[in-house]
Amino acid sequence: MLSKRIIPCLDVRDGRTTKGIKFRNNIDIGDPVDMGRYYYEEGADEIVFYDITASSDRRPIMLEVVRRVAETIFIPFSVGGGIRTLEDMRDVLLAGAEKVSVNSAAVLNPGIIQHGAKAFGSQCIVLGMDVKRVPPSAKIPSGYEMVINGGRSPMGIDALWWAQEAERLGAGEICLNSIDADGTQNGYELSLTHLISTKVRIPVIASGGAGGPHHLLDVLSEGRADAALIASMVHYGTYTIREIKEFLQGQGVRVRQTW
Repeated sequence: MLSKRIIPCLDVRDGRTTKGIKFRNNIDIGDPVDMGRYYYEEGADEIVFYDITASSDRRPIMLEVVRRVAETIFIPFSVGGGIRTLEDMRDVLLAGAEKVSVNSAAVLNPGIIQHGAKAFGSQCIVLGMDVKRVPPSAKIPSGYEMVINGGRSPMGIDALWWAQEAERLGAGEICLNSIDADGTQNGYELSLTHLISTKVRIPVIASGGAGGPHHLLDVLSEGRADAALIASMVHYGTYTIREIKEFLQGQGVRVRQTW
């Protein structure tokens, strides 16, 4: 059995780490390079950096931040936000990231997944999914709708269908974020996570809602996720990564020991 991964997520805006609730009311919480280094030393398995306004502002990705991070940490990290072309992917990977995450651009142009997987390998291509619960309908039978542009644009696309389609196109991993749970610290959206995790063959990272180690236990076991993204609970110093891993290990969850 593979170890479950614990992955801090840093949302970046204007070169600074920021945090909000349900994609709103963001506040500045620090320098992403310093925070990345701290989480690396704390025992994070990977780190995710999202430039949260690059897509909506239609501007390039934060390559200078990526380069500085690559010089500072020595675990895999992925970068998303503002990646629209193969050239964008190449630039981010050459700057030092191991993976690129495509979200809005992939919904608007699914071919970027296929072309990226062919050019760089599926292992480098992460599908970011921002998902909101809606009443089930003929168009959205799962009751979960894809939303793009940082939660601003509902797309009328069924989330389960899109996850399976992206896997077919060559995505190597899915980072599944619940807009409804994002930043609430009330727990992950377990129904959504279980739905996607059990219907695709590629790894699924659960995102949105972690408030305590028991939430990670729930999503890694009941939700069947392969990894859990965390933000508020470590950004504000409520828990350390070591404390989270020790709790999970005590509950029988296999994690990579870093102490």
